[in-house]
Amino acid sequence: MDTIVLATNNKGKIRELSVMLEPFGLKVKSLSEFPEIGDIPETGETFLENAFIKARTVAQITGLVTVADDSGIEIDALDGRPGVYSARFAGEDCDDHANNEKMLAQMKNVPDEKRTGRYRCVMAASAPNGTEIHTDGAYEITVGHGYKGRGGFGYDVIVIDPDHNCHVAELDPEVKNGKSHRGNAMKKLLQLWPDFWEKATK
Repeated sequence: MDTIVLATNNKGKIRELSVMLEPFGLKVKSLSEFPEIGDIPETGETFLENAFIKARTVAQITGLVTVADDSGIEIDALDGRPGVYSARFAGEDCDDHANNEKMLAQMKNVPDEKRTGRYRCVMAASAPNGTEIHTDGAYEITVGHGYKGRGGFGYDVIVIDPDHNCHVAELDPEVKNGKSHRGNAMKKLLQLWPDFWEKATK
């Protein structure tokens, strides 16, 4: 079985993406299996730059094809913030709860019709031989007024899927994967995968 690396330690991402890669007969490893790599500074100013920084770094160190994503949430009322800073919206050492609290506080006086935004994801695949591809995906949401649901991760407990009229954290994982920004980006990546894999493993 061929092995690839998902350049993340986020268990939610690993679980979500591993399921989508299973049909290709790929064994998926996470960064936790390569402790020697350590933290990879995400110094890019865009999701695309950060995704490729991670994918290229891990591919060169491990010698394995690597898939990385950079994703975040863009809120229209906040001029697209927090964007690439979504994971550290409340500070460098913050957790999901701190980020959610800051988001709710900043959106406190924003009317419902202006609480729109989206999750955005850019996914990049890089091979040690230099072969690369990238895709992107989006998932339109609105910001709620509090917490609901126990599923998902990140901002899922405070944002609403307008099509299902419930918080994203309340959705069945299969439903979320079918709509999510990461799922959309991965679907596009998988369409390109056979040609990419042929070139990546030459």
